[in-house]
Amino acid sequence: MTGHDARRRRSKTPLIDNDQHDEAVRAAAFAFLDRHAGHHGGVISRSKLQQGFVFKGRQVPLVGPQGIFKPAVIRAGIPLTITTAAPVAGRPRPYEDDITEDGLLRYHYRGKDPSHHENVGLRRALQTQTPLIYLEGLVPGRYMAQWPVYVVGDDPGTLSVTVAFDDPLALALGSWDPHDGARRRYVTRLARQRLHQAAFRERVLLAYRKSCSMCRLHHEELLDAAHILPDAHPLGLPNVSNGLALCKLHHAAFDVNIVGVRPDLVLEVRHDVLAEIDGPMLQHGLQGLQGNHLVVPHAPTNRPNPSFLEERYELFRQAG
Repeated sequence: MTGHDARRRRSKTPLIDNDQHDEAVRAAAFAFLDRHAGHHGGVISRSKLQQGFVFKGRQVPLVGPQGIFKPAVIRAGIPLTITTAAPVAGRPRPYEDDITEDGLLRYHYRGKDPSHHENVGLRRALQTQTPLIYLEGLVPGRYMAQWPVYVVGDDPGTLSVTVAFDDPLALALGSWDPHDGARRRYVTRLARQRLHQAAFRERVLLAYRKSCSMCRLHHEELLDAAHILPDAHPLGLPNVSNGLALCKLHHAAFDVNIVGVRPDLVLEVRHDVLAEIDGPMLQHGLQGLQGNHLVVPHAPTNRPNPSFLEERYELFRQAG
């Protein structure tokens, strides 16, 4: 072996090792999210993200002070996560990431310098098609985690990159095709729908202090955000004023008009259900709601829209 060949071999070996090392870190990060967010619709707390996981004796956080984040354990210059901050009332977000005409995510550079090392890292992710994690803030301290996502376009003119979403199973099977535009638009659209549903739930539960508005149950894992007017209704938007925090039982009862809410916030149980005799669950879980008052948020802007309640109550009366 010549001296030149030996030098070339020594120079290439660390790069291979670094690639394998960083791939292992990313795989561990995906596994961490699958454990801690996969069973909650992808929603995870910032404290859990900051704590992260341990990789070969080193603590690996998944978020930092900036939106484009590469933990120190990653050896190459490609980030592990990209984050969009949660909206805060009365305060603009630092970066308003949005959706392109093609249905993909437009994610903005850090600052206005395309040569900033974090922006260079995004372009390296594009060149290498390295899978990343996208974290979108739902409410302060709570994020929707999507993984894997890929940088598929770069536009220095708008100081942004384009990001496509994929399914974790596609990563495991090695079936990601960066040229399959139709597929990645479809997957991204489904991911955005899940994101909007999760954001609605988080905002409603936060407004109702993570408590069922009918029975006061406080177990968050048993709570839903119910629409007063359904999605298909022209006014059935995912706004807090069109939502109620309900436990699984009372969400189902509300949806099928077993329980109704009068415009004055008094609960009514359908007459035929009130007349049934079927054990303590029926008695305490449903019949006991009759005449109770709905518990509503303290902030007037978060309380149920009276006109929505009136329209929904009329549907309940017709069903009864």
